[in-house]
Amino acid sequence: MPVDIPAFAQSLAGAPALKTIKTALETFEDRVAISFSGAEDVLLIEYAQQTGLPFRVFSLDTGRLHAETYRFMAEVEAHYGIRIEYCFPERGAVEAMVRTKGLFSFYEDGHGECCGIRKVEPLRRHLASLEAWITGQRRDQSPGTRGDVDIVERDEAFAGRGGNDVPLVKLNPLAHMTSADVWHAISAFEVPHNPLHDHGMRSIGCAPCTRATLPHEHERAGRWWWEQATKKECGLHVPVSGLTPPDANESS
Repeated sequence: MPVDIPAFAQSLAGAPALKTIKTALETFEDRVAISFSGAEDVLLIEYAQQTGLPFRVFSLDTGRLHAETYRFMAEVEAHYGIRIEYCFPERGAVEAMVRTKGLFSFYEDGHGECCGIRKVEPLRRHLASLEAWITGQRRDQSPGTRGDVDIVERDEAFAGRGGNDVPLVKLNPLAHMTSADVWHAISAFEVPHNPLHDHGMRSIGCAPCTRATLPHEHERAGRWWWEQATKKECGLHVPVSGLTPPDANESS
């Protein structure tokens, strides 16, 4: 039976991250998975481990991640005794783009097409097997595009295993936490973290599209820095012009 999303959201309004994740795992069991980007949302995995319940973790391997990120992911697997479900882009689409436009076309025509192929499409495929997913989104990550993120939302961009008949639930347990809160918890729980954070990369994505930020800059300033500040999204959470739109009718 589909979850009543407004009632579910009300029950978790203002809830601590641990409670949100525990409730999600109890409610959806193996039909929910944690989205792990290889950055500070490793805290989601730590909280899931603390619940004592079985949980799933998936990550999008774009093929362009930093070597440090790949090693960090392997460290997380070893630390928590888990296997991350890696999602890969369709080979044909990547080959066609690179053979036509080269390896760094996004510097010239924007990151939309590349992110659409390497991130959005693999995510759409994976979410089509789930009823809910857990993300590390926070309101303070990007006030312009994520300032209204709630702990529980209906995913308006993607379809889950039920297609249009069963809304896909999106949980953001860290929504109301600040970056400082997250890093305090990471330190307190001695959670592994990506070493790139120690080199000024506060928001980590693909290697060609991530740079270190200065102390006065917002953490998202290091992502797609050659583009306007209003375009600091890849389409996973906020629809972006230029990205291939997800097909809401596609559920497999």
